[in-house]
Amino acid sequence: MTLYGLKPAFQNLLRPLMLRLNAKGVTANQVTLLAMLLSVALGIALSFASHVLWLLLLPFFLFLRMALNAIDGMLARECNQQSQLGAILNEVGDVVSDAALYLPFALFLPMPWLTVSVVFLAVLSEFCGVLTQVLIGQRSYAGPMGKSDRAFVFGAGALVLAIFPEWSVWGSHVMMVLALLLIWTCINRCRAALVSEVK
Repeated sequence: MTLYGLKPAFQNLLRPLMLRLNAKGVTANQVTLLAMLLSVALGIALSFASHVLWLLLLPFFLFLRMALNAIDGMLARECNQQSQLGAILNEVGDVVSDAALYLPFALFLPMPWLTVSVVFLAVLSEFCGVLTQVLIGQRSYAGPMGKSDRAFVFGAGALVLAIFPEWSVWGSHVMMVLALLLIWTCINRCRAALVSEVK
């Protein structure tokens, strides 16, 4: 069970906005690119941040990014905008955005290599999800640490660090747990293809 299961309800809330954007000629690929570029811009800003309070921007932006990701998916599926280019932008955009937004945590937490390892495992988990699509024709979103779950953890972590910077010592423990959960996620996503092969 992951936060991905809440996606249909979230999409229903955003559907009126999506329909208005479609009426104005906004495309799914434009929304995908906007989400990625904004993520990179914020990641760069956080990398040069002079104070930990800058991290307060992250929880709000992660919510905005989730909304943009939901909107681009609905535009593609419900407004006949699906394309191979869109699929590429969607997958690459998620990986680039995750790296840009989460790598700056290495500057605020002890043992930066742990943060880098978590980002690497996050990228690997998305690769495993795409790999199942190649093998069995269905992308795996298995948890326990999918994209939405990572956004929640990093958003909450940014909020805590900004308010209680002295708690940064606990960040390494959180990163260790995240790393283990991401390894579990990779295994679960690959297992989907193996189970299908056995059947």
